[in-house]
Amino acid sequence: MKKIFEQGEFKNYSQHNLNEARASIKKSYQFSETKTTIFISHKHDELENLKDILGFLEKNFDVKVYIDSKDPSLPTITSGETASRIKKRINDCDKFILLATNGAIESKWCNWELGFGDAKKFEKNIALFPMKPAETSDWSYKGSEYMSIYPYITFFDGSETDIDGNFVPKGYYIFTDKKDGTYITSFKEWLLEK
Repeated sequence: MKKIFEQGEFKNYSQHNLNEARASIKKSYQFSETKTTIFISHKHDELENLKDILGFLEKNFDVKVYIDSKDPSLPTITSGETASRIKKRINDCDKFILLATNGAIESKWCNWELGFGDAKKFEKNIALFPMKPAETSDWSYKGSEYMSIYPYITFFDGSETDIDGNFVPKGYYIFTDKKDGTYITSFKEWLLEK
C-alpha cells in the first residue's frame, strides 16, 4: 500500500489551464449536475503539483474541482474578506482535500483551511492527499501528528490482502485509521458519498 505519493508522480495528468478550477462552485453544480465538487487546499507556490492532481481527479473521476489560488473573485490582498469567501467555497463543495505537501503542512493558510474543513466535513467528506518531494524516502515527509486523525488517499497495487485474506483490487482508496481498526473505501465510492 502506498501511503505517501511523490511530487511529479501524476504529471501525465497535468492540466495546464487552471481557469475553470478557479471559478466558484455555483449552485447549479450542486443541484443540476451530478459531479462531486471538491475544494482542494494547497500551497499556492506549488501549482505544478496542483495541475497534476487536478488533472488526475478530473480525468479519472469526473469531478469538479475548486482552487482558490488566483481566483479573480477573491480580494487581491488577503484579508478577513478572503477568509470569509474561502469559508463559503469550502461550504459549497461536497468534499475537502488537502494536498498535503511539506510546504502545505507548514502553511498557515492551509492549516487554517484544514481546521475549517474539519469543522464542516469531518470525517466523511475530508481527506489528505499526502505528497513528499520526488525521489526521497517517506522519512522526508513532514506529516504532523494531528493529521493522523484524517482519512487519506492511498493506492493498493493488487497484491495486498484484507483482514479476511481477500486481495484488495488495484486502485485508489480512502484509508481511515480508527481506534477500533482500519477501514478502506474505494476512492470512487467515497467521491459519490455526499
